[in-house]
Amino acid sequence: MAKTHVAVAGKVVAITGAARGIGKATAIALTRRGARVAIGDIDIELAQRTAAEIGGGCLALPLDVTDRGSVHGFVDAVEERLGPIDVMINNAGIMPTVRFLDESEASIARQFAINVGGVINGMQAVIPRMLARGDGHVINIASTAGKITIPGIATYTATKHAVVGLTGSVRAELRDTPVDLSVVMPVIVRTELTDGVPDTRGVKSLQPEDVAEAIVEAVETRRYEVWCPRSTAGIYRFGVMLPLRAADALGKITKSDHALLESIDSPERQAYNDRIESLPTPAEPASGTTDRELAEAADRQ
Repeated sequence: MAKTHVAVAGKVVAITGAARGIGKATAIALTRRGARVAIGDIDIELAQRTAAEIGGGCLALPLDVTDRGSVHGFVDAVEERLGPIDVMINNAGIMPTVRFLDESEASIARQFAINVGGVINGMQAVIPRMLARGDGHVINIASTAGKITIPGIATYTATKHAVVGLTGSVRAELRDTPVDLSVVMPVIVRTELTDGVPDTRGVKSLQPEDVAEAIVEAVETRRYEVWCPRSTAGIYRFGVMLPLRAADALGKITKSDHALLESIDSPERQAYNDRIESLPTPAEPASGTTDRELAEAADRQ
């Protein structure tokens, strides 16, 4: 049975992709509550600036979630510097907007490598340690796109469905163990990831701090499904009961059937897509770093 009212203070929390956005906001919220936080990011210089801004002993480490060696090196470094990881938050993710038939092979591979492979790597690196210690909590950041379908981000939607399914399946495997899992499903969050994406009718977009508070609550309660905002759970359950034509009509009313398609060519989305395309593909690791090099980089901070 999931534990409730777990104290945040003193917990060692590792967050992937936390140099900016939801990960950064979550690191701030947890640090303020007394957690010992480590953030990992492929952009180590930005991560170091973020950690310095957060203060409270926040630790920044290099991390490429698509590289299993990098992930294991990150987990090793966190535990060497801060102690055993109590909470692992698999947050790293990207969301290029592109019409499916126009999407490149590299874009598809990159999204699955980061959004799904990164979560798998994080879970496989940390869960065995948690099982051996007899306690632990893994929080995977998905999206409401993991429950519904959204044109304009077909591959992203597929990756978030994968994260939701993966988390549920692993939770079932670990049901009788002391390790808990949570999956967080926010609507549009105003970070760089959603620059230029318009709101949909009836669902107000969130700030990263809103999601961070929901994640903190998940740490405290170990609740499995975390909808952000909570009202979207009811909207989803109502939607799945509708006939297909009625669901399509609802999509038109809320603009969810075309909002992202209309934003694809906006300057804001193009700027974001350009940055994402500059990331290394899964076949081209960020720097070819070894576990030893990652540890040495951590020691230099």
